[in-house]
Amino acid sequence: MRNSKTAPRTYLPAPSKRTFSARSLHGQVVHEIGMQIVEGKLPPGEPLPSEEAWSAGLGVSRTAMREAIKVLAAKGLIESRPKTGTRVRAREYWNFLDPDVLAWRLAAAPVESYVREVFELRKMVEPFAAGLAAAHATRADIAALERAFKAMGEAGDDNERFAVPDLAFHQTIIRATGNELLHSLAAIIETALTMSFRLSDANPAGQRHSLPAHGVVLEAIRRHDTNAAREAMLALLDNSETDVRQAMSALARGRTRRGR
Repeated sequence: MRNSKTAPRTYLPAPSKRTFSARSLHGQVVHEIGMQIVEGKLPPGEPLPSEEAWSAGLGVSRTAMREAIKVLAAKGLIESRPKTGTRVRAREYWNFLDPDVLAWRLAAAPVESYVREVFELRKMVEPFAAGLAAAHATRADIAALERAFKAMGEAGDDNERFAVPDLAFHQTIIRATGNELLHSLAAIIETALTMSFRLSDANPAGQRHSLPAHGVVLEAIRRHDTNAAREAMLALLDNSETDVRQAMSALARGRTRRGR
């Protein structure tokens, strides 16, 4: 067993504010406060500063502050009650499936444990979704998958170019299920894939080698073979997890060398 006290840990840089709902002023406030909560700088039960004090400290209007509080409450991070004010909620109430909370946690936690949880979630959802897509995909859905697959091939090992059609490929499968409840998971898949892409930048193997596995998924859906689609997607995710772990090892080795 590895010694958790000495094993190197990999962290990712904090996500850009532009990644979130933070394109608006109150969204920037959501990002700032949300990161502080998830990082533990504002622990559960901690009373938040007054609306007036916090809006002054962050340099925003009280209106923007109120809007941010509403968004954070909807994500399960905080609660406001008469007399007791606004406090950080216990972690058990946080909506970890919210894309913002997912990404904040990714930036705040060691990636090793997070990778395991993300791929466990993806393996629960995406193989089943691929099977449903094989059963229900329309010609338009299959054409969208083919376009995404072609664009991935054209991108080769250019991670930035590869990421866009790769994301489109996986999201198209979710939408092709014909299940509107599953459609809401597309944003979760986007966050998980974005994490994979950021880590895979350090993978010396690049991205091109994942094309055959994507092709097997595409062909199974094209044939409307539900069992083959499920199995192909699970194999693709297994390979993806291996790639991410190899990239994590490369990052850890690079930091160890720089630390000498």
